[in-house]
Amino acid sequence: MTLSVLVTGASGFIGSHLARALVDEGHDVRAMTRRPDDYSGAGSPVAGDVFADDGLAEALAGVDVAYYLVHSLDSDDFEAQDAKAARAFSRAAADAGVRQIIYLGGLGVESGDGADLSPHLRSRREVEKLLASDGVPVTALRAAVVVGHLGVSWEITRQLIKAMPLMVAPGWVSTRTQPIGLSDVIRYLVGVLDHPDALGRSFDVGGPDVLTYEQMLRRASEVQHGRDVPVVAMPAVKGLGSTGLAADFASFGLSLITDVDAATARNLIASMETEVVVTETSIREVVPFEPMGYDDMVRAALSARLAEGLTL
Repeated sequence: MTLSVLVTGASGFIGSHLARALVDEGHDVRAMTRRPDDYSGAGSPVAGDVFADDGLAEALAGVDVAYYLVHSLDSDDFEAQDAKAARAFSRAAADAGVRQIIYLGGLGVESGDGADLSPHLRSRREVEKLLASDGVPVTALRAAVVVGHLGVSWEITRQLIKAMPLMVAPGWVSTRTQPIGLSDVIRYLVGVLDHPDALGRSFDVGGPDVLTYEQMLRRASEVQHGRDVPVVAMPAVKGLGSTGLAADFASFGLSLITDVDAATARNLIASMETEVVVTETSIREVVPFEPMGYDDMVRAALSARLAEGLTL
């Protein structure tokens, strides 16, 4: 069945691959972007800006399902901006008669007040709730690190192990996470589209490997360069965690070593003390398949880079 589908963030890391996959499935895809004249990806470009609440009614008119893949992680006030944008999108989707919103959020076990989540992850969970505030059923996929060519988290990993033969890292390198490959995220996002068993539900998604950030760095180095990269964890210093001066210092260092901007790096670093692993596997009943392991994710990301004529 052909559906009218809106993809927000269509020119981004996830959105660009999702738009192509949906077109390949035969759906009528609208690719929402702030600069439609510059868009060259899959689907038909439409103008829209969730942060300015601009063009949403026109972009959503006649749409069956909308994917929400935007965030403002590169901003110091991203929590307020993302909440405002989610409210605007929820209202516009309800007014347009959209029957499903699909959202890619973040993993993490949340207590009653959400205090155990980082600001980044807490914001992702708030957006998930706000998108449903006007009655449109929301399907939320909660993921940790998505490994794929040009993904921010993967680029940090790739560029770090390329630039540094030895890493001295904060204690959060021992935090566990459950990465997932880009192609598997896309498969889940497409699989829950208009699926009756996915409406109004949240799902954890991840690959089969639960790894610390140190293990991810070392295994990626083995795959990418055929060598281990020693990682030395700094001893814990009272008052210096993944926030405040420690985060400022680490994000400044990342912005020097990699091409990731300091604001994005700081907001990601602030989440690295929070363990993000899959705690429920009901997505396997809705979209059944076996996700790839971490080493294969790394190989796929590197192959995509080489296919674009870039060096490792």
